Amino acid sequence: MLSTIAFPRLLRIGGGASQVLATTLTQFGLNRPFILTDRFLRDTGRVETLTAPLTAAGIAFTIFADTVPDPTLASVETALSALKLGDHDCVIGFGGGSPIDTAKAVAVLAVHGGAMRDYKVPHVQDTPGLPVMAIPTTAGTGSEATRFTIITDEISDEKMLCAGLAYLPLAALVDFELTLTKPRRLTADTGIDALTHAIEAYVSKRANPVADGFALAAMRAIAPNLRRVWADAGDRAAREAMMAGSTQAGIAFSNSSVALVHGMSRPIGAHFHVPHGLSNAMLLPAVTAFSAPHGLARYADCARAMGIAAEGEGDQSAVARLLDELSQLNADLEVPGPKAYGIDEARWHHLIPTMAEQALASGSPGNNPRVPTAPEIEELYRQAWRT
Repeated sequence: MLSTIAFPRLLRIGGGASQVLATTLTQFGLNRPFILTDRFLRDTGRVETLTAPLTAAGIAFTIFADTVPDPTLASVETALSALKLGDHDCVIGFGGGSPIDTAKAVAVLAVHGGAMRDYKVPHVQDTPGLPVMAIPTTAGTGSEATRFTIITDEISDEKMLCAGLAYLPLAALVDFELTLTKPRRLTADTGIDALTHAIEAYVSKRANPVADGFALAAMRAIAPNLRRVWADAGDRAAREAMMAGSTQAGIAFSNSSVALVHGMSRPIGAHFHVPHGLSNAMLLPAVTAFSAPHGLARYADCARAMGIAAEGEGDQSAVARLLDELSQLNADLEVPGPKAYGIDEARWHHLIPTMAEQALASGSPGNNPRVPTAPEIEELYRQAWRT
């Protein structure tokens, strides 16, 4: 199988990386950035800290701080209208996955026009828009290193996957110090999101040796440190490992793919507004148990990389340990199931056929070691409710 491998042109990784934004812009001959972020980062002074070196360097910029969680068609259009008021040569996403995904969408629409619905898969957008730089503040989405963006169609309640090299950031500044004050719930959900990226990239039918290396490295970084950052937000060594692992997992799935967990997760987010990492966590144990018999050796490798199975241990035993670990991790990180999260039971079960249809339409389940039928996906949604 021919694999196409793509990375951001430049990654700066480590404490203080966000403070070299001015240098990075200059390095690429850019000097009129449009910065997309959220109100929390603006109101807590994080945006001012980020932009102070730009002001000192004489770089003019515009700040748009009205991005929303799970960006929608409407929120992207609002951001695009703000960009068009100025003369900008690049777009910077500063925040979690939502500001970065918004930045990617705006950068494409600013050059190519049309509506975001025009860009959802199976369309592939490789022709670039404005250059994008990404500065993540969570260790989870890996969006700073991927050729994807997710935008919600609020009319159809569909989380649209948009793919292509146009969404791959030109540069990413990966600064773990930006995550030191993140609350426990966000820390847990984004951490499990990153772990899911790594596992799915490794077991995917589109796995390849380059992506495999990043996926295994990500699991080695994330697995021993996720509980540590949950217990102690200020654990710098664990935060640094989580941030590196998140980026490695992003590179892995961008150059391989995600699979059934993500295919099923997106409809939960679209219909019930569950944060993406949390909806992944709700599904990961059950989907892994469903899939593992068809990818035993690969899932066993995951268990070994995570340090929960010995190198010489048999595959069957290693996978059993993996399934136990994923369930225990959810328990330790207090991951609520759909019922505990407060989702209405009647609406959940009413929407199961629709969610299964949308999951299949995303294409992600086709990458799974065990490709499910619609009835099998429906049963997995019912299992998730019972947890």
